[in-house]
Amino acid sequence: MKSLSFVIPIYNESKRLHKTFEALQGGFSFSGIKLEKVIFVDDGSIDNTKDKIKRQKLKLKQILKAKIEVISYPINRGKGYAVKQGMLASDSDYTLFFDADMSTPLSEFSKLMPHIQKQVDVLVGTRKNGHSTVVKHQPLYRELLGRGFTLISQLILNTWVTDFTCGFKAFSRTAKNEIFPLAQIERWSYDSEILYLGRMLGYKLQEVPVLWKNDEGTKVNLLKDIPKTLIDLISIRLSKYTVQSMVRPFVKRLAV
Repeated sequence: MKSLSFVIPIYNESKRLHKTFEALQGGFSFSGIKLEKVIFVDDGSIDNTKDKIKRQKLKLKQILKAKIEVISYPINRGKGYAVKQGMLASDSDYTLFFDADMSTPLSEFSKLMPHIQKQVDVLVGTRKNGHSTVVKHQPLYRELLGRGFTLISQLILNTWVTDFTCGFKAFSRTAKNEIFPLAQIERWSYDSEILYLGRMLGYKLQEVPVLWKNDEGTKVNLLKDIPKTLIDLISIRLSKYTVQSMVRPFVKRLAV
């Protein structure tokens, strides 16, 4: 039986945490998978997010029969940084990170299971490959900007996935332990970086169409974040880790 951990990055989520708690309190049961740990990463929240989680810890532990861990630090660093801290705190066979707003319900994990059984290392939920179910779309301008971001990421990083930013991704222990220590991007472009690193390190990546519903409480400021994202994408491609990552798959093959 394979072990699984959840990583849930949170920042000032007091008004949306009820969605997370309701989803987790519904239980989690899949044949061949044991939920080992749920890791909340409080990314410097200044509301009562952390207190709400602490009040739910015992109940969640009893329902899920898993360890509930809260990682917290005083200064907001960005979602990429939060995800990295949570992923590095897991030692499960697979680790799934997802958004606190539950835009993709936990039941969609069933779509990852066949690929976990095949030991695929990087599993990427997608809303955009033509086989997904989008219950509620983003406003049109956000969808158009999202398509533009996807295209630019594909071209700059030569990483051809249909959806970089869907917050529903799972990594094997081996892939996680190689990819995330190298990750440097702390904010919005972190998804692109970790998928790029996964490709450069030679890990098999599988996109999985999922059900998704837009939550209007997004904290992404497009006018501010998109210009920074372009700089981030270029910095990812020019990173010193690129050369190291390009060499790694060949070293692995020679060692076999």
